[in-house]
Amino acid sequence: KSWAEQLQWDQPFTQICDWSNPPYARWFHDGKLNASVQCLDRHVAAGHGDRVAYHWEGEPGDSRTLSYAEMLAGVCQVANGLQQLGVEKGDRVTLYMPMVPELAMAVLACTRIGAIFSVVFAGFSATSLKDRIQDQEAKLVICADGCWRRGKLLDLKAVVNEAIEECPSVERILVWKRGEGIESTAPATDRDLDWHALVSGQSTECAPASMDAEDPLFILYTSGTTGQPKGILHTTGGYMTGAFATSKLVFDLKPESDVYWCTADIGWITGHSYIVFGPMANGVTQVMYEGAPDYPKPDRFWELCAKYGVTVFYTAPTAIRAFMKWGDEHPAAHDLSSLRLLGTVGE
Repeated sequence: KSWAEQLQWDQPFTQICDWSNPPYARWFHDGKLNASVQCLDRHVAAGHGDRVAYHWEGEPGDSRTLSYAEMLAGVCQVANGLQQLGVEKGDRVTLYMPMVPELAMAVLACTRIGAIFSVVFAGFSATSLKDRIQDQEAKLVICADGCWRRGKLLDLKAVVNEAIEECPSVERILVWKRGEGIESTAPATDRDLDWHALVSGQSTECAPASMDAEDPLFILYTSGTTGQPKGILHTTGGYMTGAFATSKLVFDLKPESDVYWCTADIGWITGHSYIVFGPMANGVTQVMYEGAPDYPKPDRFWELCAKYGVTVFYTAPTAIRAFMKWGDEHPAAHDLSSLRLLGTVGE
């Protein structure tokens, strides 16, 4: 209760958990709130709009820094664009993008207008993407034209084109162009729309939809290793409270001073909770990186930790085993004195 009360509610809840119909729990069910407000508006209103939300680094070395105020403006522009396309509360939107700030913007733009988003990891095949689009009957797909991975181009738009051939529910495909020499070989379809053309002229203000705490927030699918992938539906109030509280408690986040980096992908639940919703609800500064940990050299992660002064570093056991294999000389070559807390989870 104490954690939920720290969020900004449009209508306060009177009951924490309704367990009258087990095994179905309803959390804060008579309260109303909006997830994007927890991550953006309340920090800007509190005077923290200039605080860095994301230090973003592309694999080729290009970089951008976006403040909380800039993220809020971008999210509102995307949300207005989605509404212009006819996306409404309850519509499903599939996201197939690399680790770029625009993916976080698209996620939060969906939550702002009450659309249900579903992120598909941008390494999944056309068949995996198709199965998920079909299951959720997505109205819109948001994708990037491509991205970099270990110096090679991943043609994401070509994957999307193949996937949507059997997805009649998809009305439009919104394509964000990565730039930096990336050119998709995929032909344009009559459903394509350019992100910049739709979004750039939109208003930087968009009133957030007031959502019931039990309204759906997102669908995330299992990997599908045993038959069809299964969609897990997460609701708004309980999920936001859990992500907000666990981010703060587990990582001891200090928004005024920390630079936090979770190396996961937003395509996984770890990335939903501990790159988008949890850290942003706490108002902390983050690092987001597009590429591989060993490109162009095995010290790329440590280089970024030193460059941005990372204080809290959260990565997977697989990565740690790789670091051990690659040798101590790589972290030793960088000033990692800023690090104060290390986290790992997975497998």
